[in-house]
Amino acid sequence: MRFTDTYFDGVKGSMDIGILFKIAGIGLVVTVLCQILKKSDRDDIATLVSIVGLVLVLAVVVGMVGDLFTEIRTIFGLN
Repeated sequence: MRFTDTYFDGVKGSMDIGILFKIAGIGLVVTVLCQILKKSDRDDIATLVSIVGLVLVLAVVVGMVGDLFTEIRTIFGLN
């Protein structure tokens, strides 16, 4: 589920809504885990969980930005 060349509402190359659900799901899981760990006095582990969640979301976003630049190069013929 990345930035693809499919038609979505008539717009070529539109972003798939599944990416937003993936990012939201990661955020929810990280939030719940952090709250559970903080309630059990594991603040250090909760910090690590939130950092791992941030890295996962950044990996998804970096992949989307890479696809965006590829699309821009293709559109303007800069290959």
